[in-house]
Amino acid sequence: MSVCFHVRGVAQPGSALVLGTRGRRFESGRPDMTLQTDVLEEFFRMNRARIFLPPKSAMQSGRAKTRRWVLEFEPSMAKRRDPLMGWTGSSDMLATEVRLFFDSREEAIAYAERHGIPFDLEIPPEHHVRPKAYADNFRFNRRGNWTH
Repeated sequence: MSVCFHVRGVAQPGSALVLGTRGRRFESGRPDMTLQTDVLEEFFRMNRARIFLPPKSAMQSGRAKTRRWVLEFEPSMAKRRDPLMGWTGSSDMLATEVRLFFDSREEAIAYAERHGIPFDLEIPPEHHVRPKAYADNFRFNRRGNWTH
């Protein structure tokens, strides 16, 4: 089972390989981000999750990043608008930053049940790919009108 955690924007303690640091050690400036396991599991139980297979991108014809199942949490609070800058944001870290990826639907369901996470399962419809050939544009018994 491979589970990937994607959490953005939090400095992790360790060594930094950046210009001028020369591998120096540093500590996180956000010690409040370290959660105990039991607190995290209770936080999981309070929020509902959604398990789904992501759809293909509308920008490309390929099907990359559509083979792995995703467990992501539904927002527990509404987003609000910042009065000064007008940016939309939320303090709900689970819904905005945590996405878990699994190789199969069964692994995602087992993970949610093991940690007591209530979830909704979205099963995608089957897609049938019809074979096409460029030569079909010039067939004698073509159904559509000629455009050239």
